[in-house]
Amino acid sequence: MSQTPLLDTVTLPQDLRNLDKDKLPQVAEELRAFLLETVGKTGGHFASNLGAVELTVALHYVYNTPEDHLVWDVGHQSYPHKILTGRRSRMDTMRKYGGLAGFPKRGESAYDAFGVGHSSTSIGAALGMAVADKLSGRAGRSVAIIGDGAMTAGQAFEALNCAGDMDIDLLVILNDNEMSISPNVGALPKYLASNVVRDMRGVLHTFKQQSEKVLHIVPGALGIAQKVEHKIKTIAQEAEHAKQSLSLFENFGFRYTGPVDGHNVSQLVEVLEDLRSRKGPQLLHVITKKGQGYKLAENDPVKYHAVAHLDKDSKDSVPAAKPAVRPTYTQIFGRWLCDQAAADKRLAAITPAMREGSGLVEYEQRFPERYFDVGIAEQHAVTFAAGLACEGMKPVVAIYSTFLQRAYDQLVHDVALQNLPVLFAVDRAGIVGADGPTHAGLYDLSFLRCIPNMVIAVPSDENECRLLLSSCYALDCPSAVRYPRGSGIGATVSDGLDTVPVGKGLVRRQGSRTAVFAFGSMVQPALQAAGALDLTVADMRFVKPIDEELILRLAASHDYLVTVEENAEQGGAGSAVLEVLAKHRICKPVLVLGVADTVTEHGDAERLLDDLGLSAAKIEQRIREWAV
Repeated sequence: MSQTPLLDTVTLPQDLRNLDKDKLPQVAEELRAFLLETVGKTGGHFASNLGAVELTVALHYVYNTPEDHLVWDVGHQSYPHKILTGRRSRMDTMRKYGGLAGFPKRGESAYDAFGVGHSSTSIGAALGMAVADKLSGRAGRSVAIIGDGAMTAGQAFEALNCAGDMDIDLLVILNDNEMSISPNVGALPKYLASNVVRDMRGVLHTFKQQSEKVLHIVPGALGIAQKVEHKIKTIAQEAEHAKQSLSLFENFGFRYTGPVDGHNVSQLVEVLEDLRSRKGPQLLHVITKKGQGYKLAENDPVKYHAVAHLDKDSKDSVPAAKPAVRPTYTQIFGRWLCDQAAADKRLAAITPAMREGSGLVEYEQRFPERYFDVGIAEQHAVTFAAGLACEGMKPVVAIYSTFLQRAYDQLVHDVALQNLPVLFAVDRAGIVGADGPTHAGLYDLSFLRCIPNMVIAVPSDENECRLLLSSCYALDCPSAVRYPRGSGIGATVSDGLDTVPVGKGLVRRQGSRTAVFAFGSMVQPALQAAGALDLTVADMRFVKPIDEELILRLAASHDYLVTVEENAEQGGAGSAVLEVLAKHRICKPVLVLGVADTVTEHGDAERLLDDLGLSAAKIEQRIREWAV
């Protein structure tokens, strides 16, 4: 017999809307069970999805999707949405090559109104949809669901500021669970967390539990207790509404409703039905618990933000991770950061809400006064670093390549033009695998290389990563060290803070007719391909300044030249080599290997690199076919 008999009848949201309201709690219960089962097998984002189950059911029950537009911020919490919108049978393909994307994706379903992966875009996108519907005379409604710390970013408030001054029907749902990946930071989360209703939720929950145990034996007593509970909630909500919420969201021009229990699907439906009929900008404040329904995730939402898979037998624990054969580049950076901070009290580390992902946990514990998590605010992170550097500090901004894109103006205007010594530790450079194109770091070499005063280093293994971090930290100008996700080759890593000459590469293998200028993560595949073709392989170490002397020397002694990088081919490291050759009027056949002008897919990183022609075997094949 099926464990999800009611959910089995729901293929699309219309099926859900055909059910009686009193069936929705069971749908939510079965949906959470199905989610636990599927994510337990495939892995993926976990705690955020568990916390959004009831809200998702209520939204699809009340709103006429896809004619009404649901815009999920970040997309960490979109799995229940995918299950209810015709993709349940494919959930076992989640984040796999050729399978469902881990985030909403317009090309995947008409119900995915907006493709996301970065935070704080939902309000602006939903506002655009609402305006378009109004101008076109369509009756569609637009809803932005924002949570997981995304309200801490400036872009969200830019959209609120714009929407609140417009005659437009828009609902913003603040899914408040006090969490990003790590606990939320800053004044806004403290403001929201301080409200009376949140403080009373524990009291009300305890009151309800105890009253049900005792009063169920007294006829009518349980109903009285429930009415008392409801009255307490109503009084608290009204008091808090007057005291705090009016002073923020309503001053932005939004009519505020809440806080509402985000795990009470019946109440959510009632509130949403009322809000759908209202005119003008509306904001619904929903209180949820990240990891709801899975105790380990509730108690440790940071650890369970995403999982590889769950123990299918016990459903109580994540299997013990296999001992790492090799440290990851992120771990190499984290260790270097602690060592450098111990040696230099000027060092300050900054992260835009990526403490765990960027390897800063130990650093925060050891140097809390020099650790700054600025929330999901990449632009502020960079300008804040610039201010620190102006007054003699040596800031290190730990940031993913894909998130550095969001702070490009600040990188140029606030750091580079003032030639400030800010070091950017650019993690997740290149293909990232299951998270897909929204998280791929394929453009940083191209967009960093054109910035004045910038030094760009690309380590080829773990020890090189440490050497180049130390070398760039010692500079009195902006610099970036970009390194890939995951582990390297297992190189022995020194424990010192040695440096290397800036702008100088080295030959890793001497061959004959063809020279390969390899950058960063592509040095090892190039070396693997070199034997069969007797290639000369140069580890360039730096993209800017690039080693012109080495390029000219190898160009003079080889018939064919190849560049290879895990970055977009346009404007990247290969382009830098071509510019050197053009500058010195050298005309030689040059093969530029990188990521072609395409949007990449999600899936196993090794397979994706092979598809892109950047595995060792494909590099060998492409050179063999070209250098004839």
